[in-house]
Amino acid sequence: MLTGAAAIYAAAVTKRPEANIVLTGFMGTGKTTVGRILADSLGFDFVDTDELIEADNGPIPLIFAEQGEDTFRSIEHAVAVDLAERHRTVIATGGRLMLDPRNALALGETGRVFCLAAPAATILERVLGDGATRPLLDSDDPAARITELLAERAEGYHQFEQIETAGLTPEQIADEITDRILA
Repeated sequence: MLTGAAAIYAAAVTKRPEANIVLTGFMGTGKTTVGRILADSLGFDFVDTDELIEADNGPIPLIFAEQGEDTFRSIEHAVAVDLAERHRTVIATGGRLMLDPRNALALGETGRVFCLAAPAATILERVLGDGATRPLLDSDDPAARITELLAERAEGYHQFEQIETAGLTPEQIADEITDRILA
């Protein structure tokens, strides 16, 4: 049985049982970590789009290298359409997935979208610390590349409700999202 905030939210979504929570934002902003915590606290399923893509298609860097970014974006779109059919799911998206208007429409119709944000320096520290391969940061100056990509994506990201993650624990970020849902 759910208690506290989870029970209140569960009661609220009985009026809209398809309600999902979609987390978007740049790489390294905490979408997957926060998403798992949020799903656990609300009793929701959790899906990370990048993990789903890799399970079905192999490593993302390999998809980029062998098939190109266009193929990867097509795969992302198919995943977004499929996930829009789910209910009571926290969906952590790849950093650019929701910038495609088709994906934003599909997932936005069945869920509330939050964009996790952080300054470039925080993002650089996080992505260098997680050991993952980041094809879009394959450059001589990853810090400059992050700054460039954040500027390119700023307008797209700002169409969604913003959650600043710098200086907060993943639990605090999950609590902030829950508080906003319940407000």
